[in-house]
Amino acid sequence: MTITLFSVPADLCERMKKIAPYLSFNGHCREAMEFYQQCLGGELHLQTVGDSPLSDSMPAHMKDTIVHALLRIRQMEIMGSDMAGENGLQKGNAISMMLDCSSENEIHEIYTKLAAGGEATHPVHVSFWGALFGDLVDKFGHHWLLHFDNRQTD
Repeated sequence: MTITLFSVPADLCERMKKIAPYLSFNGHCREAMEFYQQCLGGELHLQTVGDSPLSDSMPAHMKDTIVHALLRIRQMEIMGSDMAGENGLQKGNAISMMLDCSSENEIHEIYTKLAAGGEATHPVHVSFWGALFGDLVDKFGHHWLLHFDNRQTD
């Protein structure tokens, strides 16, 4: 059963390119993104305040602050920054990072790496829907959900 609450232009999904997580940090963006790269692989690009057009207008102590980070892993992207709005960084539990893993080995390996120094809230287990599932909070306070369904067909 499909319930439609509002009308969306028919070509909206065709116009959208993607949605990607953009994580905020409080001075730990470089450390966190390097940690995610160690856990997940991929290519990491970092831009500091000192390397950006903002350099001249920012205090000297902020020159090494990360303005923008991009971790590219195959077709996925995770972005981040140390730049917070005037209210500062406000952590919450409203957003989780969901990784749909490609093998049983991968889900266990990535779970172990991401949980290091964090909280392994629900270790990887066979869920009631039959897939392997686990969740954790990493050492930077971000919530991760990991999933692998060996019944998947590509």
